[in-house]
Amino acid sequence: MSFGVVEGSSPTGDSGGTEGLTVAAIKGHPFGELDFTGERWALADVRLLSPILPSKVVCVGRNYAEHAAELGNAVPKEPLLFLKPTTAVIGPNDPIRLPPQSHQVEHEAELAVVIGATGARRVDRADALKTVFGYTCANDVTARDLQKADVQFTRAKGFDSFCPLGPWITTGIDVSDLEVRCEVGRAGDEPEVRQLGRTSQFVFDVATLISYVSHVMTLLPGDVILTGTPAGVGPLTEGDLVTVSVEGVGTLTNPVLNL
Repeated sequence: MSFGVVEGSSPTGDSGGTEGLTVAAIKGHPFGELDFTGERWALADVRLLSPILPSKVVCVGRNYAEHAAELGNAVPKEPLLFLKPTTAVIGPNDPIRLPPQSHQVEHEAELAVVIGATGARRVDRADALKTVFGYTCANDVTARDLQKADVQFTRAKGFDSFCPLGPWITTGIDVSDLEVRCEVGRAGDEPEVRQLGRTSQFVFDVATLISYVSHVMTLLPGDVILTGTPAGVGPLTEGDLVTVSVEGVGTLTNPVLNL
């Protein structure tokens, strides 16, 4: 198990288009100057894990006005923050496990920000993007019935497997106006598009979120900020395949199974 750099270009720009792509192994972690081991494999021959295991996953609620409205909530005047435990993190193709305590588990497609700076604390908005290492796809899986029952988010958002991340971290891109999509279907069937939004619809943009979070808690290399989900959240059932795609970043697919 190691970090690596995906080399080449995929015709689809996602984890489904692996032809011609390779993974070059690096020593240690990717934060700082890369030290390549010389080992390379075809991407199709490796298993992609979550691209990072953060010290914390900071999530932002109601960052799309239409999503706030669909759940009967007002748009917050400041970013609404909550946390997911690192034990919720899984990677591409790992199963989302439906816990028996919930009868309404839902998908939430999101752009995820991966922090690269060491000790990002009380960062000004103007400098916030300098702390970013890159971006990946996320699914903020939520037990909606438990969220409503608890009137807070910890249990509903914190089950094991409730934070798929991947397929990789994309660096050096402008995320101010990217499509965020969620599709749900079954193997062999045409998937249904459930969510379709753009990052330009954020109530609070990425720089604002990073600055705001850093004034609450220090952000460390590898920490992840989930930026909120567009309207269209819906149920997941055993046997589903749920796919989160972020334009220019990648595609993250996970099967859904009972616990």
